[in-house]
Amino acid sequence: MESCPTVRNILLLDSEGKRVAVKYYSEDWPTNNAKEAFEKAVFTKTQKTNARTEAEIAMFENSIVVYKFVQDLHFFVTGGENENELILATVLQGFFDAVGILLRGNVDKKEALENLDLILLCLDEIVDGGIVLETDSNVIASKVASHSIDAGAPLSEQTIGQALATAREHFARSLLK
Repeated sequence: MESCPTVRNILLLDSEGKRVAVKYYSEDWPTNNAKEAFEKAVFTKTQKTNARTEAEIAMFENSIVVYKFVQDLHFFVTGGENENELILATVLQGFFDAVGILLRGNVDKKEALENLDLILLCLDEIVDGGIVLETDSNVIASKVASHSIDAGAPLSEQTIGQALATAREHFARSLLK
């Protein structure tokens, strides 16, 4: 019996190897220090490669790491040593393209940090508990966009929940003035 493909972690690091957004689905790194050490080691091993046009694959500490760079952001997806590289590459591409859609093609650290909520929702839509849920970037981006509340939209185009949140926000602002 074959098991379902799993992801150990998804990392989004900046050009210095610092965290922008990370999500771990495995207990292979039990402490935050172990996670940060893994991120630094993966970044150090891959930083001199040219993974800007297409994804690269590397074996690292009994893991398969698939990665791709754009501007000052480094995208990584890690799976077990027996995991299918094509599935991990598909997860990476789905995440990479969905972030591009959500950031309207302006994929850099500043924009990513300003829209960190969208990126974290994106991670939640792609993988849950290590199990791959979705890899189609358009589907991921549309689900994330439906979760985010657009307070600037007219009330007629908002759902009831979004309209109540907008009203609550306006009420809170009026109290603070």
